[in-house]
Amino acid sequence: MASRASLAGAVLLGALLWTGLPGVHGGTAAFATSPVAVAVAAEAVETAPQGSGYREVVETPESFPDPGELGEGDLKATVRTPTLVPHRGYTPIQVTVQNSGGQPRSVRLAIYSPQGRVTERTLELGPRERTVTWLLMPADLQTGQLSMESPGLYPSSKGFYLDSYQGARVMVLGDVKAFETATGMSRAVENTEPLVASRFVDPSTAPRELAAYAGYDAVLVAVPPDQVPADVWAVLETFAVSGGRLVLGQPPANPRLHFPLLQDAQAELSPYGFGSVRQFRACRTQSLGCGINLWEDTERSPAMVVPAGPPPRWERNDLLSDGRLPLLSSARAPVGRFLLLIFLFSLAVGPGGWMLARRKGPLAVLIAVPTLAVLTCLGLVAWSVLVDGFSVHAARYSVTLLDRERSRAVTVGLNAWYANLAEENVRMPASSVLLAPTAPEEPPRFLDWTNGLTVKNSFLPSRSYREWGEIAVIPSRARLTARKADGGVQVQNALGAPLKGGTLKWDGQLWALPELADGEEGLATPKDAEGEDLLELEHETRMRFPGALTPLTQDLDDGTFVAKLGGRGFTPTAAMDVELEAALHVVRGQVEEARR
Repeated sequence: MASRASLAGAVLLGALLWTGLPGVHGGTAAFATSPVAVAVAAEAVETAPQGSGYREVVETPESFPDPGELGEGDLKATVRTPTLVPHRGYTPIQVTVQNSGGQPRSVRLAIYSPQGRVTERTLELGPRERTVTWLLMPADLQTGQLSMESPGLYPSSKGFYLDSYQGARVMVLGDVKAFETATGMSRAVENTEPLVASRFVDPSTAPRELAAYAGYDAVLVAVPPDQVPADVWAVLETFAVSGGRLVLGQPPANPRLHFPLLQDAQAELSPYGFGSVRQFRACRTQSLGCGINLWEDTERSPAMVVPAGPPPRWERNDLLSDGRLPLLSSARAPVGRFLLLIFLFSLAVGPGGWMLARRKGPLAVLIAVPTLAVLTCLGLVAWSVLVDGFSVHAARYSVTLLDRERSRAVTVGLNAWYANLAEENVRMPASSVLLAPTAPEEPPRFLDWTNGLTVKNSFLPSRSYREWGEIAVIPSRARLTARKADGGVQVQNALGAPLKGGTLKWDGQLWALPELADGEEGLATPKDAEGEDLLELEHETRMRFPGALTPLTQDLDDGTFVAKLGGRGFTPTAAMDVELEAALHVVRGQVEEARR
């Protein structure tokens, strides 16, 4: 009986499978397979995350100096390590300093790297004051020695290592509990790949510099809005508008109080300047939770600007890393002219010396050849002085969003530099970031973060080509004014630089902007259709802006313009005195209607 029952079950199962096959009359649709279904399934597999959960980077507080150690006094410092290193930019190192004495003290905190580079900040502590500060260490460094110095005390130090996880990296304002509640994620199982690695920071002591956030793939605010100080909200807004992916785990009741550029205050995901703002709303009801949305934000987080570094030392040539070309013509040696000079020198020394020896004798050759060599060297020096000069040569490119209502310019810039004499110092405000190539050669040796960033000691080495990226949100009164006139639109260039052209949309029609000097007025003429390329950046320049061009290529709204400018641009290094060889700055903003 048992064998008959098994046989009957097998027959029944076979019949069910046969009727479920595709193409068989009466087959079920659940087993049907189509090219569309295959494509959808393949796309789902391709875009599906390869891990699950999150990895917590646990930071351990370590205090120094130790009791009884030489240097122990009224000062004690605590550094939190290992810290999650961002993909680019700077790693913020949290340091707490306490003055237990009754006298005010000046404290110098410095991180010394094995390569001889120094990152420092100077503090002024009152009697019995405790403060939390941040040292921003270049992201290409993985270890360092933190030193604390104060007049009248022996220096004390503490070594540390950083966490250089290679996957998606998120800075979280809040603790683990708030993070798990907001995202629905749990810790990844040991020996499995997590979706993201998370670093947790107390919102009340979070950094106030833009550079502390700019290198992370995303920043998540996991705590309620009232637990974040107003100045931290201001920095987070700057981070989002300048290209960051900001995620709000518990959105405020009125998000526009902190993010005035939001078009839809209740939208789950909103473009915001060069970046985006995500609010966890509808995703809370999904089975996967909001963690998958956080992972998606990290996946679509390209760098705003990527300056090119030098090639490896074993590939020395005129190209840069990844085969890129320099953007500055003066950075390329005049090979043709030098070869001509060497050829003429060889003719003079070889056949010319032989002819001179036959006519005047060997003594004339002994005098003529050194003299000719000296003249050739003087010619090379004269070429360097008269043609290259002693100034800094630069090519400057940038894309800018003008926020007229708040009188600010949000800029992503790239600068190519060549200096015959070393340029030592440059200053950057706290609302800006100076970005080096991924693998810099001869990077600056001294970074001072006391008031913004001050780069000291060889910002530009002598006779070397360098590229620096910049992200900045700075005050600006630049604007383009327009009014209706006979035959077109009368515009005035108040953008602070020569206008090289562009497109304006006014009363539903497109207008071509004329070339105008700064402060000059001109007539914009009708334009049949919007041009295919509003940017007109060359291929080599576009490669340096992988994530910053999309907001400027969107269709123009009424009253919006895209203008191409010359000059030095809107970034902080525009104040440097340079010999400008090339420049193109693309600006998008809202036109200001002029009153008659």
